[in-house]
Amino acid sequence: MILVTAATGTIGRPLVARLSARGVPVRALTRTPATASFPDGVQVCGTAEPDLHQVDALVLNLAGVGGDPSALLDAARAAGVRRIVTVSSLVVTEDGEETGEGSTAALHRELEAAVEAAAPEWTHLRPGGFAANALQWVPQLAAGDVVRGPHALARTSPVHEADLAAVAVRALLGDELLGRTPRLTGPQVLTTAEQVAILGRVLGRPLRHEEISPEAALRGMLAANPWIPEQALASMLRYLGSTVGGDVPATDEVRRILGRPARTFAEWAADHADAFRPAGA
Repeated sequence: MILVTAATGTIGRPLVARLSARGVPVRALTRTPATASFPDGVQVCGTAEPDLHQVDALVLNLAGVGGDPSALLDAARAAGVRRIVTVSSLVVTEDGEETGEGSTAALHRELEAAVEAAAPEWTHLRPGGFAANALQWVPQLAAGDVVRGPHALARTSPVHEADLAAVAVRALLGDELLGRTPRLTGPQVLTTAEQVAILGRVLGRPLRHEEISPEAALRGMLAANPWIPEQALASMLRYLGSTVGGDVPATDEVRRILGRPARTFAEWAADHADAFRPAGA
C-alpha cells in the first residue's frame, strides 16, 4: 500500500492516477476526503487521522501536512513504513541569503533530514518551479488578457507535473533512485513574461505580463496559501527576484530517469488549455 499526501494537489492527483492505473493499492491523504474524487479502488483518508495500516511506502509533500511533517513521520516510523519519497525543492541546493532559517530552502532541507531519520529507504525529489504555477493566472485571464505579477524577467525552468508523477512512480516501485536526490526541471529556462507569451500563443490570445511589486504579490500569496509561513513565501519571492538575469539550471534528470525528454511549457499549456477558457467555450 502506498500513501500519497497532498493527493488532490499538483503532483498528488496525477501520481494517484498513475499508481491506480498500474494496479498499485493507493491510499490518498487529503484535507477534503468527503468531496475528493479519485479512481475506483483508491482509499481516501483525512489529514486529521491518517491511516498507515499496511502502508509500505509514503509520498510526503509539505503541502499535504500543513507544513509540519513531524506527526506523520512519527506515525510512519511506528507503523514500519519502509520507503518515503519526499517532494522537496530545487532551492535546497542553492547558496545565498534565501537559505536561512524559515526559508523555503531551510524548510525542505529540514524535511529531507527528518525523512532520512524516519525511514531506511528514501528518495528526495527536488523539482524546480512547477509549470502548473501558471494556473494561478486563471482568475486574471477570465477578466482580460493581462497577467499581473512580480518579476516579469524572473527565470525558471518549469516542469510538467506529469513528469514529476512519472519519476515518483519510479522512485516508489523501483530501487534505482534509492538514496538519490534528482534535480527535476523542464527542458527550457523561461522568464515569467515568456511563459505568459507561450500560453497566449497556445490559447490564441494576445496575453501580456504586467509587473507588480513583490509586496503586493506577497499579500496575494498569503491569502491564497494561509498554511505557508509568511517568511517562506517572502523568501520565495526574493529568490525569484535573484534569478532575473541569473544562471538558472535546466537539468537532464527527467530524460535520464524516464528515457525521454521532459515535457516543455508549451506542451503543459496545451494539456491545460481548457482551464484557461470560459466554461462552455
